[in-house]
Amino acid sequence: QVQLVESGGGLVQAGGSLRLSCAASGRTFSDYAMGWFRQVPGEEREFVASIARAGSGTDYADSVKGRFTISRDNAKDTVYLQMNSLRPEDTAVYYCAADYQRGGPFRPRTTYGYWGQGTQVTVSS
Repeated sequence: QVQLVESGGGLVQAGGSLRLSCAASGRTFSDYAMGWFRQVPGEEREFVASIARAGSGTDYADSVKGRFTISRDNAKDTVYLQMNSLRPEDTAVYYCAADYQRGGPFRPRTTYGYWGQGTQVTVSS
């Protein structure tokens, strides 16, 4: 079992930045591939970014490429999502996800068996 707790969400103006954190506990963090997803009410949860368990590979949705950066600190059992140049369309609940996987990074939502509770990000125009 892995427990995930996100933090760092909030309200920001368009063009601003936020850094989300996801703290993991319960298992060896470095054994887990990690991802960030987001969801708007009434829509499906969508892939944002992912990182392989050793941090050797990353992947991004086209909509955030060049603006968002995923990283992990295995010594702190934490994965981050640095979000720059935020847009109103980035407004969503952001979820951290994990799964025990070799290889990666992984996009499919079904890859991940563990999820955090989500943190709200609101970008005003």
